[in-house]
Amino acid sequence: MIELRIEDDVAHVTLNAPDRLNALDEEALDELGAAYTEAERAGVRALVLSGEGRAFCAGRDISGVDPRTDDVSGYLDGRVAPLLQRMSAFPAPTFAAAHGACLGVGLGLLIATDVVYVADTAKIGSPFAALGATLDSGGHALFFERLGAHKTLDLIYTGRLMSGEEAVRSGLFSQVLAADAVHDAVRAAAARAASGPTSAFLASKRLVAQLRDERLGLWRSMSAENAAQAALCDSDDYREGFAAFQEKRAPRFRGH
Repeated sequence: MIELRIEDDVAHVTLNAPDRLNALDEEALDELGAAYTEAERAGVRALVLSGEGRAFCAGRDISGVDPRTDDVSGYLDGRVAPLLQRMSAFPAPTFAAAHGACLGVGLGLLIATDVVYVADTAKIGSPFAALGATLDSGGHALFFERLGAHKTLDLIYTGRLMSGEEAVRSGLFSQVLAADAVHDAVRAAAARAASGPTSAFLASKRLVAQLRDERLGLWRSMSAENAAQAALCDSDDYREGFAAFQEKRAPRFRGH
């Protein structure tokens, strides 16, 4: 179900089970984790995540799940949470193209990605009341932080799904594009990142993660920025960037 292609320092990871809207079972989660591991070992400088067919990912594949014997904790705590943490910590800029259903674990995959471009056809929300279940995979944190308590609970209680345009307007993700343009836009963004100063990008990625997870204030964040900048002074790309500026030419970054 999970396909990995590496080209020009960019890993392309594709969820390829369109007949079930790329819903993920335990085996698919393990395959997805293995794809990220292989991409990291290859030393890629950017990664693109996308889904085949009518949807990005409709969430967990529950077609064969018996709720009386289901090991929910084993699935969410044992597989989903470690995978999302692994994805979030990937040592290169990551991008996702989201279209159609982006629900449950599918929404979690987007939360764990650095930059998300969504199609105007995307459907994002919490339809789980119909199952007697609740939002998972980090959805509560994302919605509360970006939308506030009232809109978060409104979405959960009503099951209403936001369009891609509303999700971007609400600050959930980066850009909204037409469905036939979103994948090309994400690939182009990843290609640009793959030719950029990878160490500097990773410094910013770590700083943003600190702001999110440790709730740094202005001055602590500024101190962390200063330390990151000082560490970058020893990198080849830092020296190349200054040399290119002074020589009035385009920089040629090598990713270290």
